[in-house]
Amino acid sequence: MADTLENTLFSYSPIIERAPLTWPGGARVAVYIGLNVEHFLLDRPSTSIWPGTADLVPDALNYGWRDYGPRVGIWRMMESLDRHGVRASVLLNSMAADRYPQIIKAGAERDWAWLAHGQTNSVLHAGMTRDEERRRLAEITDTIATATGRPPEGWMGPGLTETFHTPALLAELGYRYVLDWTNDDQPYQLNGSTMLSVPYSVELNDLMLSARGTTGPEFVQMIRDQYEQLRADAARGGRVMALALHPFVTGQAFRAKYFNQALEYLAAQSDVWLTTSDEIAGHYRRATGSD
Repeated sequence: MADTLENTLFSYSPIIERAPLTWPGGARVAVYIGLNVEHFLLDRPSTSIWPGTADLVPDALNYGWRDYGPRVGIWRMMESLDRHGVRASVLLNSMAADRYPQIIKAGAERDWAWLAHGQTNSVLHAGMTRDEERRRLAEITDTIATATGRPPEGWMGPGLTETFHTPALLAELGYRYVLDWTNDDQPYQLNGSTMLSVPYSVELNDLMLSARGTTGPEFVQMIRDQYEQLRADAARGGRVMALALHPFVTGQAFRAKYFNQALEYLAAQSDVWLTTSDEIAGHYRRATGSD
Protein backbone atom coordinates (compact mmCIF):
# COMPACT_ATOMS: atom_id res chain seq x y z
CA MET A 1 0.00 0.00 0.00
CA ALA A 2 1.29 3.46 -0.87
CA ASP A 3 2.20 5.78 1.99
CA THR A 4 -0.71 7.91 3.13
CA LEU A 5 -0.47 11.56 4.06
CA GLU A 6 -1.09 12.02 7.76
CA ASN A 7 -2.97 15.11 8.92
CA THR A 8 -0.69 17.04 11.27
CA LEU A 9 -2.55 20.36 10.97
CA PHE A 10 -4.92 19.56 13.82
CA SER A 11 -5.63 16.66 16.17
CA TYR A 12 -8.80 14.65 16.66
CA SER A 13 -10.79 16.06 19.58
CA PRO A 14 -14.29 14.68 20.23
CA ILE A 15 -16.51 17.47 21.47
CA ILE A 16 -17.85 15.35 24.33
CA GLU A 17 -14.41 15.25 26.00
CA ARG A 18 -13.75 19.01 26.13
CA ALA A 19 -14.04 21.37 29.06
CA PRO A 20 -17.30 23.38 28.87
CA LEU A 21 -16.97 26.58 26.85
CA THR A 22 -18.86 29.66 28.05
CA TRP A 23 -19.91 32.74 26.09
CA PRO A 24 -20.45 36.29 27.41
CA GLY A 25 -23.62 36.83 29.39
CA GLY A 26 -24.27 33.11 29.68
CA ALA A 27 -25.23 32.84 26.00
CA ARG A 28 -25.35 29.32 24.63
CA VAL A 29 -24.78 29.98 20.92
CA ALA A 30 -22.42 32.53 19.36
CA VAL A 31 -23.81 33.52 15.96
CA TYR A 32 -22.03 35.48 13.25
CA ILE A 33 -22.95 36.50 9.71
CA GLY A 34 -20.14 35.65 7.28
CA LEU A 35 -20.76 38.15 4.48
CA ASN A 36 -18.69 37.41 1.37
CA VAL A 37 -17.62 40.60 -0.45
CA GLU A 38 -15.84 39.36 -3.53
CA HIS A 39 -14.48 40.46 -6.89
CA PHE A 40 -14.47 38.15 -9.91
CA LEU A 41 -12.35 38.30 -13.05
CA LEU A 42 -14.05 38.76 -16.40
CA ASP A 43 -11.90 36.17 -18.19
CA ARG A 44 -11.88 33.31 -15.63
CA PRO A 45 -14.52 30.68 -14.87
CA SER A 46 -15.91 31.42 -11.41
CA THR A 47 -18.92 30.70 -9.21
CA SER A 48 -21.80 30.20 -11.65
CA ILE A 49 -25.56 29.87 -11.58
CA TRP A 50 -25.59 28.35 -15.10
CA PRO A 51 -22.60 26.16 -16.13
CA GLY A 52 -23.54 26.24 -19.82
CA THR A 53 -21.76 29.56 -20.40
CA ALA A 54 -19.12 29.39 -17.64
CA ASP A 55 -16.21 28.85 -20.07
CA LEU A 56 -17.10 31.74 -22.37
CA VAL A 57 -15.18 35.03 -22.40
CA PRO A 58 -16.98 37.18 -21.60
CA ASP A 59 -19.55 35.14 -19.70
CA ALA A 60 -22.21 37.83 -19.41
CA LEU A 61 -24.79 35.56 -17.78
CA ASN A 62 -22.72 34.41 -14.81
CA TYR A 63 -20.55 37.50 -14.46
CA GLY A 64 -23.65 39.68 -14.37
CA TRP A 65 -25.25 37.45 -11.74
CA ARG A 66 -22.19 37.77 -9.52
CA ASP A 67 -21.80 41.50 -10.19
CA TYR A 68 -25.31 42.11 -8.84
CA GLY A 69 -23.84 41.62 -5.36
CA PRO A 70 -21.68 44.76 -5.01
CA ARG A 71 -23.95 46.87 -7.23
CA VAL A 72 -27.30 46.11 -5.57
CA GLY A 73 -27.49 43.08 -3.31
CA ILE A 74 -25.17 44.17 -0.53
CA TRP A 75 -27.01 47.46 -0.05
CA ARG A 76 -30.30 45.60 0.40
CA MET A 77 -28.66 43.23 2.90
CA MET A 78 -27.11 46.18 4.69
CA GLU A 79 -30.57 47.61 5.38
CA SER A 80 -31.63 44.32 6.96
CA LEU A 81 -28.49 44.05 9.07
CA ASP A 82 -28.98 47.64 10.28
CA ARG A 83 -32.63 47.00 11.08
CA HIS A 84 -31.71 44.22 13.48
CA GLY A 85 -28.49 45.72 14.83
CA VAL A 86 -26.23 43.04 13.38
CA ARG A 87 -22.56 43.62 12.51
CA ALA A 88 -21.24 41.57 9.61
CA SER A 89 -18.02 39.57 9.52
CA VAL A 90 -16.88 40.42 5.99
CA LEU A 91 -14.85 37.91 3.99
CA LEU A 92 -13.12 40.41 1.75
CA ASN A 93 -11.18 39.85 -1.46
CA SER A 94 -8.34 42.37 -1.64
CA MET A 95 -9.43 43.23 -5.20
CA ALA A 96 -12.88 44.06 -3.82
CA ALA A 97 -11.26 46.32 -1.22
CA ASP A 98 -9.63 48.26 -4.08
CA ARG A 99 -12.62 48.35 -6.42
CA TYR A 100 -15.59 48.96 -4.11
CA PRO A 101 -14.60 51.84 -1.78
CA GLN A 102 -18.25 52.70 -1.13
CA ILE A 103 -18.76 49.28 0.45
CA ILE A 104 -15.63 49.67 2.57
CA LYS A 105 -16.77 53.10 3.76
CA ALA A 106 -20.26 51.81 4.63
CA GLY A 107 -18.82 48.83 6.48
CA ALA A 108 -16.38 50.99 8.43
CA GLU A 109 -19.26 53.20 9.55
CA ARG A 110 -20.94 50.06 10.90
CA ASP A 111 -17.79 48.70 12.55
CA TRP A 112 -17.90 45.50 10.53
CA ALA A 113 -15.16 42.93 11.09
CA TRP A 114 -12.87 42.52 8.06
CA LEU A 115 -11.34 39.15 7.23
CA ALA A 116 -9.00 38.49 4.32
CA HIS A 117 -10.47 36.24 1.62
CA GLY A 118 -7.64 36.12 -0.90
CA GLN A 119 -7.28 38.43 -3.88
CA THR A 120 -10.23 37.25 -5.98
CA ASN A 121 -12.59 34.31 -5.88
CA SER A 122 -11.71 33.60 -9.51
CA VAL A 123 -8.31 32.22 -8.42
CA LEU A 124 -8.02 29.51 -5.78
CA HIS A 125 -5.32 29.74 -3.13
CA ALA A 126 -3.29 26.67 -4.03
CA GLY A 127 -0.20 25.48 -5.89
CA MET A 128 2.19 28.17 -4.62
CA THR A 129 5.63 27.70 -3.15
CA ARG A 130 6.11 28.92 0.42
CA ASP A 131 7.91 32.09 -0.72
CA GLU A 132 5.30 32.82 -3.40
CA GLU A 133 2.53 32.40 -0.87
CA ARG A 134 4.30 34.59 1.69
CA ARG A 135 4.49 37.42 -0.86
CA ARG A 136 0.88 36.93 -1.94
CA LEU A 137 -0.43 36.94 1.63
CA ALA A 138 1.56 40.06 2.47
CA GLU A 139 0.12 41.87 -0.56
CA ILE A 140 -3.43 40.84 0.34
CA THR A 141 -2.97 41.88 3.96
CA ASP A 142 -1.46 45.27 3.11
CA THR A 143 -4.23 46.05 0.61
CA ILE A 144 -7.03 45.23 3.06
CA ALA A 145 -5.33 47.01 5.97
CA THR A 146 -4.89 50.14 3.86
CA ALA A 147 -8.50 50.10 2.65
CA THR A 148 -10.17 49.35 6.01
CA GLY A 149 -7.78 51.07 8.38
CA ARG A 150 -6.83 47.93 10.32
CA PRO A 151 -5.10 44.65 9.54
CA PRO A 152 -7.38 41.62 9.28
CA GLU A 153 -7.30 39.08 12.12
CA GLY A 154 -9.06 36.28 10.25
CA TRP A 155 -8.56 34.46 6.97
CA MET A 156 -10.71 32.41 4.65
CA GLY A 157 -9.22 31.25 1.37
CA PRO A 158 -11.12 31.66 -1.92
CA GLY A 159 -13.24 28.53 -2.09
CA LEU A 160 -11.86 27.69 1.40
CA THR A 161 -8.50 26.80 -0.15
CA GLU A 162 -5.14 26.75 1.62
CA THR A 163 -1.68 25.25 1.25
CA PHE A 164 0.03 23.31 4.03
CA HIS A 165 2.01 26.47 4.81
CA THR A 166 -0.91 28.89 5.02
CA PRO A 167 -1.59 28.89 8.80
CA ALA A 168 2.08 29.41 9.71
CA LEU A 169 2.52 32.18 7.14
CA LEU A 170 -0.65 33.88 8.34
CA ALA A 171 0.61 33.75 11.93
CA GLU A 172 3.82 35.50 10.80
CA LEU A 173 1.63 38.32 9.46
CA GLY A 174 -0.32 38.70 12.70
CA TYR A 175 -3.45 36.74 11.83
CA ARG A 176 -5.27 35.00 14.66
CA TYR A 177 -7.63 32.49 13.03
CA VAL A 178 -8.83 30.78 9.87
CA LEU A 179 -12.32 29.69 8.75
CA ASP A 180 -11.32 27.12 6.12
CA TRP A 181 -11.72 23.95 8.21
CA THR A 182 -15.48 23.52 8.65
CA ASN A 183 -15.24 20.52 10.96
CA ASP A 184 -16.44 21.73 14.35
CA ASP A 185 -19.05 23.66 16.34
CA GLN A 186 -16.38 25.27 18.55
CA PRO A 187 -13.07 27.02 17.90
CA TYR A 188 -9.88 25.03 18.41
CA GLN A 189 -6.14 25.59 18.13
CA LEU A 190 -4.17 24.30 15.17
CA ASN A 191 -1.13 22.13 15.88
CA GLY A 192 2.24 23.85 16.19
CA SER A 193 0.70 27.26 15.67
CA THR A 194 -0.85 30.19 17.48
CA MET A 195 -3.69 30.05 14.95
CA LEU A 196 -7.25 29.08 15.77
CA SER A 197 -9.81 27.42 13.55
CA VAL A 198 -13.19 29.16 13.93
CA PRO A 199 -16.33 27.40 12.63
CA TYR A 200 -17.73 28.34 9.22
CA SER A 201 -20.38 26.49 7.22
CA VAL A 202 -20.60 25.00 3.76
CA GLU A 203 -24.08 23.64 4.58
CA LEU A 204 -25.78 26.70 6.07
CA ASN A 205 -24.44 28.62 3.09
CA ASP A 206 -26.62 30.40 0.55
CA LEU A 207 -24.52 29.18 -2.41
CA MET A 208 -25.34 25.59 -1.55
CA LEU A 209 -28.96 26.39 -0.78
CA SER A 210 -29.43 28.25 -4.06
CA ALA A 211 -27.87 25.36 -6.00
CA ARG A 212 -30.32 22.95 -4.38
CA GLY A 213 -33.33 25.16 -5.05
CA THR A 214 -34.00 25.84 -1.36
CA THR A 215 -36.95 28.21 -0.94
CA GLY A 216 -37.06 31.28 1.29
CA PRO A 217 -39.27 29.65 3.96
CA GLU A 218 -37.02 26.57 3.92
CA PHE A 219 -33.98 28.82 4.41
CA VAL A 220 -35.55 30.40 7.49
CA GLN A 221 -36.55 27.00 8.88
CA MET A 222 -33.03 25.64 8.42
CA ILE A 223 -31.65 28.57 10.42
CA ARG A 224 -34.19 27.95 13.18
CA ASP A 225 -33.42 24.22 13.21
CA GLN A 226 -29.67 24.85 13.33
CA TYR A 227 -29.99 27.28 16.23
CA GLU A 228 -32.37 25.09 18.22
CA GLN A 229 -30.12 22.04 18.00
CA LEU A 230 -26.95 23.98 18.81
CA ARG A 231 -28.72 25.56 21.77
CA ALA A 232 -29.63 22.10 23.06
CA ASP A 233 -26.08 20.85 22.47
CA ALA A 234 -24.73 23.85 24.39
CA ALA A 235 -25.92 22.36 27.67
CA ARG A 236 -22.43 20.77 27.55
CA GLY A 237 -20.61 23.91 26.38
CA GLY A 238 -21.19 26.90 24.10
CA ARG A 239 -21.46 26.43 20.34
CA VAL A 240 -20.82 28.58 17.24
CA MET A 241 -23.33 29.09 14.44
CA ALA A 242 -22.04 30.61 11.22
CA LEU A 243 -24.41 31.85 8.52
CA ALA A 244 -22.49 32.12 5.24
CA LEU A 245 -24.01 34.58 2.76
CA HIS A 246 -23.24 36.15 -0.63
CA PRO A 247 -24.84 39.43 -1.75
CA PHE A 248 -25.49 38.10 -5.26
CA VAL A 249 -27.59 35.31 -3.72
CA THR A 250 -29.23 36.49 -0.48
CA GLY A 251 -29.22 40.06 -1.79
CA GLN A 252 -31.74 39.17 -4.51
CA ALA A 253 -35.06 40.98 -4.06
CA PHE A 254 -37.21 37.86 -3.66
CA ARG A 255 -35.04 36.67 -0.75
CA ALA A 256 -35.06 39.95 1.19
CA LYS A 257 -38.04 39.26 3.44
CA TYR A 258 -36.67 35.84 4.36
CA PHE A 259 -33.30 37.30 5.30
CA ASN A 260 -35.19 39.76 7.47
CA GLN A 261 -37.14 36.95 9.08
CA ALA A 262 -33.96 35.01 9.81
CA LEU A 263 -32.27 38.00 11.44
CA GLU A 264 -35.41 38.84 13.40
CA TYR A 265 -35.54 35.30 14.76
CA LEU A 266 -31.87 35.22 15.75
CA ALA A 267 -31.94 38.68 17.34
CA ALA A 268 -34.94 37.68 19.48
CA GLN A 269 -33.28 34.65 21.09
CA SER A 270 -32.32 35.16 24.73
CA ASP A 271 -29.49 32.60 24.56
CA VAL A 272 -27.74 34.00 21.50
CA TRP A 273 -24.57 36.07 21.33
CA LEU A 274 -24.97 37.84 17.99
CA THR A 275 -21.41 38.89 17.29
CA THR A 276 -18.49 38.72 14.85
CA SER A 277 -15.94 36.02 14.13
CA ASP A 278 -13.21 38.34 15.48
CA GLU A 279 -14.97 38.54 18.83
CA ILE A 280 -15.58 34.79 18.93
CA ALA A 281 -11.88 34.11 18.37
CA GLY A 282 -10.84 36.71 20.92
CA HIS A 283 -13.21 35.43 23.60
CA TYR A 284 -12.13 31.83 23.03
CA ARG A 285 -8.48 32.78 23.47
CA ARG A 286 -9.20 34.57 26.74
CA ALA A 287 -11.49 31.82 28.04
CA THR A 288 -8.99 29.06 27.32
CA GLY A 289 -5.85 30.95 28.29
CA SER A 290 -4.44 30.77 24.77
CA ASP A 291 -4.29 34.56 24.26
